[in-house]
Amino acid sequence: MAITLASSQATLANETRVIIREGRWMLGDSAINSGTPAEGLLMNVRMVNCTFEDLGRIDFDPEANTNQFIAKIPEYKSQGVNAFTLCLQGGMPGYEGAINSAFTANGELRTEYVRRVERVIRACDQQGLAVILGCFYQRQDQQFQDEAAIRTALVAVVRWIQKCQFTNVVLEVTNEYGHGGFDFQIFKTTEGQIELIRLAKKTHPQLLVSTSGGGGGGVDEGVARVCDFLLVHYNNTPLPKIPDRIAALQKFGKPIVCNEDDKVGADGARALELSVRNGASWGFMHEKQNQRFPFEFAGEQDDPVVYGKLKELTTKSVP
Repeated sequence: MAITLASSQATLANETRVIIREGRWMLGDSAINSGTPAEGLLMNVRMVNCTFEDLGRIDFDPEANTNQFIAKIPEYKSQGVNAFTLCLQGGMPGYEGAINSAFTANGELRTEYVRRVERVIRACDQQGLAVILGCFYQRQDQQFQDEAAIRTALVAVVRWIQKCQFTNVVLEVTNEYGHGGFDFQIFKTTEGQIELIRLAKKTHPQLLVSTSGGGGGGVDEGVARVCDFLLVHYNNTPLPKIPDRIAALQKFGKPIVCNEDDKVGADGARALELSVRNGASWGFMHEKQNQRFPFEFAGEQDDPVVYGKLKELTTKSVP
């Protein structure tokens, strides 16, 4: 069953409004993490497989998986999390061949999948949290019949966000465009991403839109100029290089948001601290715990060292 705009809960009130003002992330009229070292920064965790499904598996319950995550949202919030990254085509589950997409071949939205995503978005809204909603993921663009279907899918997502009146959602068009796991050219080039960002903005001008590249912490200048905020990944970025990567992007005058870094333990805590001290938001990806099958969502116990540092930087008062 497919939908274009439908939302069973579209009339529900939304409580959380995320905006950018003077380069800072705001919830309503207040800077996020006000009065702390992370003031104005969107501290986030990658949870793209909390709405996972695999149409090729019968040994997995997508609804139970989503329920497990939703139950833990308040605990993640208590550790200083401001936002989660979700994705309508999930993320690498640790094995190849998963059929995991919220879209039909012609670009319509699939009801069952979108309802799970909506449940998570609304649960985040009730907790005062934002969502970075990704549309397209490598290894899954093969589900589309052609590039016209990809454009149709993007417009459908943006109109769905608009129809639901989500005010806590910002958009990540593509996860790591240029990745070898993509087949369609529109996902391989800067020009393709610029086209898709502009299409999303034309469809819903108030929506904050970006796209992400690879794990080296950089953003192509063409993308940087058309997006609303800069999305970077630090998986392949050594700790000493993080300040340099941030400094190189500050010339664009837009918020810098890492929404994927697979460093854990002491290295993860250090990456988090380096990002905050240099004025960038940081995003934790605990790949083995949260993204690889079978998925586990244990709140602080996912990584006590990282979450301890996150809580410190989002609650400790600036001297």
